[in-house]
Amino acid sequence: MEKLLNIMQALRDPQSGCPWDIKQDFRSIVPYTLEEAYEVADAIEKGNMQELKSELGDLLFQVVFYAQMAKEKGEFDFNEVVEAISDKLISRHPHVFDNVDCKDEAKLHEAWEQAKAKERDEAKAREQIGQETQEVENKASILDGVANALPALKRAQKLQKRAAREGFDWPEIDPVLAKVEEEIRELRQAIKDQNDRSIFEESGDVLFSCVNLLRHLNVDAEEALRAGNKKFEKRFAHIEKIINQSPREFSEYTLGELEALWQDAKKHENHSKN
Repeated sequence: MEKLLNIMQALRDPQSGCPWDIKQDFRSIVPYTLEEAYEVADAIEKGNMQELKSELGDLLFQVVFYAQMAKEKGEFDFNEVVEAISDKLISRHPHVFDNVDCKDEAKLHEAWEQAKAKERDEAKAREQIGQETQEVENKASILDGVANALPALKRAQKLQKRAAREGFDWPEIDPVLAKVEEEIRELRQAIKDQNDRSIFEESGDVLFSCVNLLRHLNVDAEEALRAGNKKFEKRFAHIEKIINQSPREFSEYTLGELEALWQDAKKHENHSKN
C-alpha cells in the first residue's frame, strides 16, 4: 500500500510528475472512477479472476488519487479514509465487535439500518453547524445519503427501499403492477397530446414504476438491464452473422425481414439453452 501511495505522490509532484495527473481535480476523474467500477462488475460477470485482480487495482488507484488530492488541500489523507471506513464497519457490526446478539437476520438488518440512520443524522448535524435553522430542519431526511451520482436505476431502487422501510410501500404485487399500467397509460396520453414535456416526465415515471416492480420481485434493476443488454447484443450478433453471409447489406433489409431474423435469433437462443 505504501508503494502505491508513493507512486501516486510522485505522479502528482508539481515539478517532476505526470502532466495529465497533475492537472486532474476531483470532478475530472469522477468519470474514470465510474468506468473502473463498471469494469470490475464486468470482470465478475465474465468470471475472469485475473481481469478482476487488475480491475480492482485500477479501482483502488482511484481511491488513492482522491486521497492524494485531498492531502494536497489539507483536507484528509489515505490513512484517514481507512480509519473512517474501519470505524463505520465496526459501528455497523455490533454483533461482531460489541458482542450484541443479532443472530436473527431481521435483527441484523435492523441494527444495520439503525447504524446508518444514526450516521445520516450526525452528518446532517455537522452540515448545519453555524447555521440558524428551525428545529424541523435539523432532522435528516429519510432519503438523505442516497448518492446523486449513482446510476439512475440503482438510485431509484435505493430511494424506494429507503421509503419502504418507513411503510411507504405496497404490501402486495398487484397494486405495483397496476401502477406500471397506469404510468404507461399516462405516457400514451402524453404521446397522443404531442406534449414533449409530459412525454419526458411520464417516461421517467414508467421507468421508476418498473424499477419498483422489479424490487418487489427481488430483482436488481441494474443487473436485470445489464442482462437484457447482453441478450440484445447476442441476438443482434446472430442477425449480423446471417446478413454477412448474404449478398445484401444490412440497410437493404426491410423491418419485416429484420423482425423475422430477430425471431430466428430467439429460437436459436432457446435451442441452445435446451
